[in-house]
Amino acid sequence: MNTPTDAGNGRVVAQSDQLDQDAVARVEVLSPVLAALEQAWAEIRARHPEVPPAVVVVASGSEAGSLRKWGHFGAMRWLQAAGGEDLSEVMVSGEGLARDPVEVLATLLHEAAHAVAHVRDIQDTSRQGRYHNRRFAEIAAQLGLQVAELPGFGLAATTLPTAAAETWREVLDRLRVALTLSRRAEAARGAGGGTAGRGRTSNNNPTPCVCGCPRKIRVALTVLAVGPITCGVCGSDFEPGG
Repeated sequence: MNTPTDAGNGRVVAQSDQLDQDAVARVEVLSPVLAALEQAWAEIRARHPEVPPAVVVVASGSEAGSLRKWGHFGAMRWLQAAGGEDLSEVMVSGEGLARDPVEVLATLLHEAAHAVAHVRDIQDTSRQGRYHNRRFAEIAAQLGLQVAELPGFGLAATTLPTAAAETWREVLDRLRVALTLSRRAEAARGAGGGTAGRGRTSNNNPTPCVCGCPRKIRVALTVLAVGPITCGVCGSDFEPGG
């Protein structure tokens, strides 16, 4: 017969077991997503050997109620404990996982183009990685993407044409099966720290921008978003900072 103490311990054990099972269930749900993304990256590398190995992660792509990006490539962001070579990072936004698998694959190929630019030591972007230039567009096209102008971001709009998508059928089928969850976008926050509707931040306030000289100017972000402002002395673009 259980004493009151034993019964209490039994409840604690039962609750602990349930928490463990819930944690395992969450891992089982997320792992196929990461596995499918990693397999897709491996297939991209198999077809395009210049694309380097990378740690694939899923993270937030939104901020204050606005979607900021579908993904990003970060060169040499990860250190190996055993002293091996550093690894780059490919992030796919959790919000973007709600899209069609073709669009998710296009995001991976977009980041693969940045990865190839890094390997070739080509500057394919400016303005802290936001503005995509023609060198990026050339590499993206080599990977099978169709490139178009995205106002404020240069040649950053990339899509995978239907004919090209047909050659990725197995990868797309795996993604379609695995992409069963996506992330909610971050809620907008007002001036008082609450949700949207209690204030907004203006993008028209002049922001300090510096070039390679370095000279400094102040310009509204809305103006900077129209396109790069190039220094006539050093030839580099003015970027926020300084």
